[in-house]
Amino acid sequence: MKITIIGTAYPYRGGLSAYNERLAREFIAQGDDVTIETFTLQYPDFLFPGKTQYSDAPAPESLHIVRSVNSVNPFNWISVGRRIAKQAPDLLIVNYWLPFMSPCFGTIARYVRRNGKTRVMSILHNIIPHEKRFFDKALSRYFVKTVDGFVAMSQSVLTDLNQFDTKKKRAFCPHPLYDHFGQKIDRNQAIAALNLDPSFSYILFFGFIRDYKGLDILLEAMANEQLRQKNVKLIIAGEFYNNPDRYFELEKKYGIADKLIWRNDYIPDNQVSSYFSAADIIAQPYKSATQSGVTQIAYHFEKPMLVTNVGGLSEIVPDGKVGYVVEPNAKAVADALCSFYENDQSAVFVENIKEEKKKYAWSRMTDTIKSMVDVR
Repeated sequence: MKITIIGTAYPYRGGLSAYNERLAREFIAQGDDVTIETFTLQYPDFLFPGKTQYSDAPAPESLHIVRSVNSVNPFNWISVGRRIAKQAPDLLIVNYWLPFMSPCFGTIARYVRRNGKTRVMSILHNIIPHEKRFFDKALSRYFVKTVDGFVAMSQSVLTDLNQFDTKKKRAFCPHPLYDHFGQKIDRNQAIAALNLDPSFSYILFFGFIRDYKGLDILLEAMANEQLRQKNVKLIIAGEFYNNPDRYFELEKKYGIADKLIWRNDYIPDNQVSSYFSAADIIAQPYKSATQSGVTQIAYHFEKPMLVTNVGGLSEIVPDGKVGYVVEPNAKAVADALCSFYENDQSAVFVENIKEEKKKYAWSRMTDTIKSMVDVR
């Protein structure tokens, strides 16, 4: 098939870039002809909460990435839509994660569909955002009208889609593994690479830090007296996407500075293996969620997980099998972490993870998308 993917890709960084590039590679491996149309402008600087949108890594090899889309220029949307329509791909895939992108993506899709050939499919990361605004539903409704079918990566997102459409094709396919970070390395090697003390055990909180990810819950859990007594530290690895002062104030309030290791920059791909290989368990105490790419990195590195019972996280992390699903409060998080270390559950969880991760092949995602496409 001739496939065009619209969304974030190099030179932009982060999980969405990684997703689109890995998806493209899977289609290419199956013999498809793939182009990624990414942004000339993704977010205006005043709307971007991090330090930079751009990667300093080399460009990915063997991918055809075109920088063409300006997220805030309607004339650009029409131009890009007409150009892709003339190219007449069999399939246009739009990754949708934020209503802000709806006017841009929806307009491009409208123009592309006018060619009478191209089918438009959307992979829904979210349809209702974690941090809600009054205009979100109107924008998402505009986008949904332009799409022929949807693939959601959690049942909760599939349910949310019903608020906008109940008739179009839809399918569930879980988020595939993020398997492009290299292989797990020896713990001692990882500890040395990160300049950590090998005498401690480590919990890892990984990824961009936003309010909904519940770092405040995890900091309160680290103050739990039973957990404080253990030879365990928490690594917080990721860039702040909101004001960090409240977290440093909680660190001071709970008196847990000796239990925390702050690594608050964007973690480049070549360091991800070290962080996950050094950790015993990955903690995701989210207050709201759909699915999370962090769980799929943990599966790749065969690390037990602690997640909260929100959104689609419990669909991906079977409780008591590959980790824990707990309520989003500090006591529940602390109790599970104490159980993990006291009952030495790592080895059992890891064996189960090796079997469970087989569900998350990228070929399952590409097959799901293709099965829904009726090429005109």
